[in-house]
Amino acid sequence: MTLTDEQRAIRDVVRDFAREEIRPTAREADETQSFPEDVWDGLAELDLTGLTVPEKYGGYDADPVTASVVYESVAYGSLAVATALSVHGLATSCIRSFGSPSQQERWLPEMADGRPVGAFALSEPHAGSNPAAMTTEARREGDEYVIDGEKQWITNGVRSGVIILFAKTDRDDPDSVTQFLVPKDVDGLTVGETEDKLGLRASDTTSLTFHGVRIPAENRLTEEGRGLSAAFEILTGGRVAIASQAVGLADHALEEAIDYSQEREQFGGPIADIQSVRHTLAEMAARTESARRLTRHAARERAAGADDAPMAASMAKYVASEAAMDVTNDAVQLHGGYGYVTEGEVERLYRDAKITEIYEGTTEIQKTVIARHLLD
Repeated sequence: MTLTDEQRAIRDVVRDFAREEIRPTAREADETQSFPEDVWDGLAELDLTGLTVPEKYGGYDADPVTASVVYESVAYGSLAVATALSVHGLATSCIRSFGSPSQQERWLPEMADGRPVGAFALSEPHAGSNPAAMTTEARREGDEYVIDGEKQWITNGVRSGVIILFAKTDRDDPDSVTQFLVPKDVDGLTVGETEDKLGLRASDTTSLTFHGVRIPAENRLTEEGRGLSAAFEILTGGRVAIASQAVGLADHALEEAIDYSQEREQFGGPIADIQSVRHTLAEMAARTESARRLTRHAARERAAGADDAPMAASMAKYVASEAAMDVTNDAVQLHGGYGYVTEGEVERLYRDAKITEIYEGTTEIQKTVIARHLLD
């Protein structure tokens, strides 16, 4: 699918940044489970931390297709960095879409500059795929809301300075979910230990516990009871972002496999001369490009406000995440023993790929969404 001249230029700039600045930090960041803050500052200098922020607040104000291109290109360098950026983008999107003018003026210029980092707190220990079952409550007391509850699997949980929180205004009413803006430095908010994960290890994932946290009533972003519909609207874009990242990851794995197959010699020549290897590379390329085209289609549907944009986003996330798993698996196989050890790239890519089938709605949830649109 054709990109504009501007979109191609952005893609090339971000891909160069991914190769030169992100990739050299990726292995150490994975091993030490530490986020490369210098890389984040570099993304800010490229205006990418303001990707979904309006220009009047200092943001880039990218359309959905351009945002997809950026997330794909950042993930081409590191999925952990791309995930942190896309969650930050979810937070700024919520403030942009549902915040008052004063909330936007207060938070968006600073977030466009990269600090504070945004987090998106929807999932709970017993309410992951079913957010209506959440138990976190925000009770109205005069001009304040008092928040109690726990959130889990929060990307940027440690690094963030502002949290987009989903809570019920009545714990017993599943229709009372509401969206709030919570500064990280409030009293009563506890950040849990960083999760020790299979992949995506440079991206901090934590729990957040709210115990008697008080915020001004003006920090409510949506009307009471409108939080879930707001979440689903924002998550359509989030699923396109994850699909884009899965494509970038697969593209990196494909590149590693092509290079290795041309360098590694067996049976008197490079393994790229072996037909089965050539066929595997062809299959990897076809899966990656198919996922890219479906993802770009989903981004265009979202840009157009099409009725089937949620289904297109779920299709893109489903197909692209499966492609990422298949392509990274093939890359490990083509590398043989070298693909199984940590000194190479593809072992980390393989571990990272799994999360694309889980976060922002599991593969099973995407199938449910797709089927619902088909049958309804």
